[in-house]
Amino acid sequence: MGLLAGAWAQVLPNIRRPPCDSPEVEQAALIAQDYINSHHKHGYKFILNQIDEIKIIEKPDGGETYLMEVDLLETTCHVLDPTPLANCSVREKHLMHVDSDCDVALTKEKDVLTVKAYKCKTKPDSREQMCLGCIDMVHLNHTEGLDLVTESLIAYNTKSSDNPDQARFALLEVTRLSAQVVGGGHRYFAEFAIVETNCTVNEKESCVFLNHTVAVSTWAREARDGRCNERCEGAAFSHADWKQAVKTFIFTIPSLNMHLK
Repeated sequence: MGLLAGAWAQVLPNIRRPPCDSPEVEQAALIAQDYINSHHKHGYKFILNQIDEIKIIEKPDGGETYLMEVDLLETTCHVLDPTPLANCSVREKHLMHVDSDCDVALTKEKDVLTVKAYKCKTKPDSREQMCLGCIDMVHLNHTEGLDLVTESLIAYNTKSSDNPDQARFALLEVTRLSAQVVGGGHRYFAEFAIVETNCTVNEKESCVFLNHTVAVSTWAREARDGRCNERCEGAAFSHADWKQAVKTFIFTIPSLNMHLK
């Protein structure tokens, strides 16, 4: 019996469960956060919110395997935005923020932590009850939302049409569409990334993304039975119920090497 117990002791690995707020666990979580963001090619960066669980398996060769569950929150920085993650703001709760629950596996060899695998489940934050007038996300194929993107991009390029040498911007991706119920109709919000091309504003064929400027823009449209109201004053669009850009962030990225259809 003693020999059998000794054999099991040699086979079973030693498992540690240190506190989630210990320095070694927080270091692993931050490495996981950066790794996940580096492999996230669309939408927005995520920042560590909390560490839910950690298990460290000690291996016979002296190495360790970290199995951890972390909770990440969506920021307002696009994945291409060079702003340091620490300077990115978490999206406000009333704007329907998104969180991501991630299972991450890391190995530690010679004091170096490396992410080996991860799996994340991303979802909008759920509200405990219906909220009249709150902003809710809609699908990225939402008709009115995509109409807003199209018209917004036209307006963005049209603003510079007096300068024929001005570069044309093209849609890179739609990152978020949302809607809000207001008196008499809906207000729509569109967030999307556009990129400078080698075409001028008067050219549309065979355009290529350049490695200069990307703009992440938020636009709003309010539809009130086809009629304009005080929010439409100074609108950049030809339609009476379209509203101009709410905010635009511009930054530089490496070349995307993509042709536009």
